[in-house]
Amino acid sequence: MIQSMTGFGKHVVQLPSKKITIELKSLNSKNLDINARMPSAYREKELQLRNTIANSLVRGKVDFGLYVEITGDEASSVVNEGVVKQYIKQLRSIADGDDVKLMEMALRLPDALKTDREDIDDSEYKIIQDALKKALEEIISFRSKEGIVLEKDFAERISSIKNLLNAVVKMDPDRLATIRERLEKAVADLKTEVDANRFEQELIYYLEKYDITEEKVRLGNHLDYFIETMKSADSNGKKLGFISQEIGREINTIGSKANYAPMQQLVVQMKDELEKIKEQMLNVL
Repeated sequence: MIQSMTGFGKHVVQLPSKKITIELKSLNSKNLDINARMPSAYREKELQLRNTIANSLVRGKVDFGLYVEITGDEASSVVNEGVVKQYIKQLRSIADGDDVKLMEMALRLPDALKTDREDIDDSEYKIIQDALKKALEEIISFRSKEGIVLEKDFAERISSIKNLLNAVVKMDPDRLATIRERLEKAVADLKTEVDANRFEQELIYYLEKYDITEEKVRLGNHLDYFIETMKSADSNGKKLGFISQEIGREINTIGSKANYAPMQQLVVQMKDELEKIKEQMLNVL
């Protein structure tokens, strides 16, 4: 069963003095690319959290956010008193203003506030890990639902290509007969005597160059293999992409050998369906 690389997951935990929110957003990408945003105090755990995400999501451009909102009496920042006094003193020497105005200006300057960095205790980190796992479950569920939609679309388009291939198979005898008739008429128009046996040999050789038996068989096999791979236990977008390339190669060869307008019209329709598959394939995990 295939999965999409597009997804969203979120989980919120309310602690006595703070609210922790985990958010995960993912889009398609050739490889795994994790962009992490979190408070500096939690950076020491970033690598472990990244590994947890990588083991679950495998591929895609992932935005990971860990947000902490203080809801209790804790203060995450305190005034750096000595620095602020120095700022006020310098500001008073170069600008007029009351103490309140100077205080407002000083508090906006670098290092006016200091953050007391606290290590994350094991119990809080365990809560964060559990919240991340729940957010991952949600985003995987989202990806699976998107995958069902993609799988249905792929199945319909592969079925359409199969129907067009069947039409090509039925049309092929008429195509070869038309090509043969065209060649015989061209020779007749030359009004030149030709050796019948030699002409027949040359005609057979020429028609063999336009034979598409192998391409028809290989295309049918590739279409079946695509469906088989799509329904395997693991989502494998890269493998499906390779199969799509092989499907395209056989369709192009049939088109180049066709030399018959009605068949080339069918080939154009097959190419159109395959192009839509390739566009959506970019989203498959």
